Amino acid sequence: MARILLVDDDRDLTESLSQVLRVAGHQVEVAHSAAEGLNKLLEVKPDLLVLDVMMETDTAGFEAVYKIRSERPDSKYREFRDIPIIILTAIDQVTNSRFSLDQEESFLPGHNEFLTKPVEVDELLEKIKSALERKK
Repeated sequence: MARILLVDDDRDLTESLSQVLRVAGHQVEVAHSAAEGLNKLLEVKPDLLVLDVMMETDTAGFEAVYKIRSERPDSKYREFRDIPIIILTAIDQVTNSRFSLDQEESFLPGHNEFLTKPVEVDELLEKIKSALERKK
């Protein structure tokens, strides 16, 4: 099926989600920081990215999205500008801050999907399926 890059600093989560995604027929690569994820993006060339927000910094995932979606012609991530990204977040639980996960109100560039942690596996699989179908 699809090649998925899963980026999250929670090793237990990446291990369990990797198993679920592999059983669903996907190839899975894992990174445990936004910086490692950006490097693996260039190396692995995935079809879809599942990305945590809070890793080495509280905004590392958001910063990675901005780099990937950059309109700069010299961006080394230019070929991934339109890659489907599913953003995982527990920000409202960790910081007690509220922000909209509504795509119409998103402050991030490009089309991104959002899931709150703890992740419901069926919902993740459905988001992956629909994101990959839109990509075609």
